[in-house]
Amino acid sequence: MLILLLVLSVILVLFSGFLYWQILEQRKVIRRIMEQDRIDESGGDPELVLTLKVIDPIAVAKRESRSARMLADRLPVMVSKMVYQEVMKELEQELQEREIDVYMQLEYR
Repeated sequence: MLILLLVLSVILVLFSGFLYWQILEQRKVIRRIMEQDRIDESGGDPELVLTLKVIDPIAVAKRESRSARMLADRLPVMVSKMVYQEVMKELEQELQEREIDVYMQLEYR
């Protein structure tokens, strides 16, 4: 029984050494790739970005505007864009009143 435990311990030590060697090799590969791509390791914290999505812009347009009720069925893309522009404008006004500087843009995905 003692020999079995000794053999098992040796196998575990060898396997641990192999895993440690693999970790060192992976670090070398990562360091090499970062040097090739000129990526700084410290990098700093990631930039936070707030994303806003109007769930049903057509319904908002129909509720808020009489003319949008007629246009929404015929030109839904244009009406959706107008809703987003209006939301951006109102949000920007609210943030300016609270003296919060923001940069807003409309992105298509």
